[in-house]
Amino acid sequence: MQLKGEQILPVSQQAAWEALNDTNLLKEAIPGCESITQSTAEPDSAGDTATVVGVYDLVMVAAVGPVKAKFKGKLRLMDLDPPNAYTIRFEGSGGIAGFGKGSAAVKLVPAEGDTTRLDYEANATVGGKIAQVGSRLVDMAARKIADNFFDNFTEALRKRQAAH
Repeated sequence: MQLKGEQILPVSQQAAWEALNDTNLLKEAIPGCESITQSTAEPDSAGDTATVVGVYDLVMVAAVGPVKAKFKGKLRLMDLDPPNAYTIRFEGSGGIAGFGKGSAAVKLVPAEGDTTRLDYEANATVGGKIAQVGSRLVDMAARKIADNFFDNFTEALRKRQAAH
């Protein structure tokens, strides 16, 4: 499955970058997101754990056709080029419902006025019961989640701008 698109964000490039790295804002914007937290590494020999920069644990509920499940997964931010771009690698499992994994390239470009154009291109694969509902339903569900995310994200940015 491939998704590609762009969104005009009502903030500067720097503000858009900061928002894309704000887990509270992302939790609000991601449809069905129950939690998003910075990941911790496995304990070292002394039993200490360290926070892993750019790696997040995510729990979300998603429905694809008749299949609805709670997915637990990881997001990894890679190829960071602040405040211009990064790549997100993701993988998650919904138990018997199946799994999803893939990546998304995100690019921020200053636009007219004090706005920013966000370009994205995502590739993902799914397996298990989710894959059995058919690629058309999977593509429609993915597009709906992406559209809802950008609507929620843009609205959260507008509220944040109005508060300042």
